[in-house]
Amino acid sequence: MLGALTLPTTPLSHHRIPAIRRRKFPLTGVRVVASLPDNDGVKLEYTPWLIVGLGNPGNKYHGTRHNIGFEMIDRISQVEGVRLNTIQSKALVGIGSIGEVPVLLAKPQAYMNYSGESVGPLAAYYQVPLRHILVIYDEMSLPNGVMRLQPKGGHGHHNGLKNVMDHLDGCREFPRLCIGIGNPPGTMDMRAYLLQKFSPEEYDQVESAMEQGVDAVRTLVLKGFTDSITRFNLTQKYKYHKV
Repeated sequence: MLGALTLPTTPLSHHRIPAIRRRKFPLTGVRVVASLPDNDGVKLEYTPWLIVGLGNPGNKYHGTRHNIGFEMIDRISQVEGVRLNTIQSKALVGIGSIGEVPVLLAKPQAYMNYSGESVGPLAAYYQVPLRHILVIYDEMSLPNGVMRLQPKGGHGHHNGLKNVMDHLDGCREFPRLCIGIGNPPGTMDMRAYLLQKFSPEEYDQVESAMEQGVDAVRTLVLKGFTDSITRFNLTQKYKYHKV
């Protein structure tokens, strides 16, 4: 069983993460070679993806703005039929596939600011390359319900994302899906805003965003950063501002 696996005790290496060897991804029987589009009817094999949602564990944080990464993982789990039923590396983990591509879904349970303590060891153990570590998190610089999918970037003062980067030896070359939650109104304290639940109107926008987000994640996993992702970002940018 997955839960019985023992993680390596050696430090995470920047050079070891991108290096994928031919091996079996647990429980799938899929041989790992490369992640490429399926062209000319040729069946290709794929590297696994590690898809991580950032949030805080516990009922008191459920439904808050800062936990939208957790909600996205739950939504992907439901749609793709990947059960989150194992604890590994301080994370609630589910293993399965999107299409024929093996995926590992994870919700770190060591609180937001220590998310990297799960991401680093999981990436190292399963030898997931940086380009296949997708981190999903909340973003105050985007309007509520607006998303952006990028192949790399900084942490933008998001403590959870910063901790992930710290545990990937400072690397920033991994994909991220950020979901807008807007800025605190007036002089409201930022922490209080992040830990506040959405209003009914705000959550309607978030629900719609998550539906679109599942499709975007599926497209990314199956096809990579293609024109479809570019169109997704452009549509998101103007979804509430018609021009």
